[in-house]
Amino acid sequence: MKRPTIADIARRAGVSKGAVSYALNGRPGVSEATRARILAIAKELGWRPSLAARALTGARAHAIGLVLCRPARVLGMEPFLMELISGIEAELSARSYALLLRVVSDHRAELAVHRRWWGEGRVDGAFLVDLHVDDPRVPEIEMLGMPAVVIGHPSAAGSLVPVWSDDGAAVEETVAYLAALGHRRIARVAGLPRLVHTVIRDRAFEETCRRLGVTERSIIHTDHTGTEGARATRRLLSSPDRPTAIVYDNEIMAVAGLSVAQELRIDVPSELSIVAWDDSPLSQVVRPPLTGLTRDIPAYGAHAARRLLELIDTGTAEPYEDEAPRLTPRGSTAPIG
Repeated sequence: MKRPTIADIARRAGVSKGAVSYALNGRPGVSEATRARILAIAKELGWRPSLAARALTGARAHAIGLVLCRPARVLGMEPFLMELISGIEAELSARSYALLLRVVSDHRAELAVHRRWWGEGRVDGAFLVDLHVDDPRVPEIEMLGMPAVVIGHPSAAGSLVPVWSDDGAAVEETVAYLAALGHRRIARVAGLPRLVHTVIRDRAFEETCRRLGVTERSIIHTDHTGTEGARATRRLLSSPDRPTAIVYDNEIMAVAGLSVAQELRIDVPSELSIVAWDDSPLSQVVRPPLTGLTRDIPAYGAHAARRLLELIDTGTAEPYEDEAPRLTPRGSTAPIG
């Protein structure tokens, strides 16, 4: 079907296109009775404003953009991301805003999407996630002038508004807990080394281990998938001086690591303690249930959405530090035997 236009509405209502424009944009120049008739006809015809015209007039799109650099097939395997989006969506829907989601292969493609969305007036702002060291997206978004909130540490956010939590403090609490249980051989199965939060966690892990006298420590970087988490675990548990505790950067890798330990007949927790970052229901349905770093991820997403909406409405918003993840001990950790 042909998309209805202002001319179609004017013809049906028996008025000029100018009168239709006044009515649809809430401007004076037509009677209330005429405005009501025009709006009713527009609704009946299924008329929607042109994106190009809206961009030219500076009208709100009432949509927020989120572009993710990862294969689309892995989205359902990331509980953190799904919970984050649920918090964002709850806050946006309360304000009648839509979340426009795209999945791309790299940052170059992501920047092209942002430029197109912003240039065509499709979005009023955007979120940036998975912040990288020297992230090229930050200066590009600054140059575009598009309102944006970075879900990541302020040290790499430039002039964009950051929403973050203290990952370093969470790592420190975790290592201190394992050291108090007697563990002196601790490994960390981490995410991509270029991610800002990975760098922060790595540094906190090394510093805390050094301070507490954990001399046998190691870090293996992965891509956050269960496959790579399992491979890293086999490598660690097959070494002559295998760790007695492993801290994973997400629950998918931790569950995969638990499966590898069971495959190698290494008992959890008497021979190996396991800690998972981000405490989703998945961490609690396995046996033993996993000790996890717990935080309210939907609330984290909601805080980011509120900051972005405030930035769109007023032109300014304050950075926001959310609560740091807290350790929740369960059956996968125990004193060293």
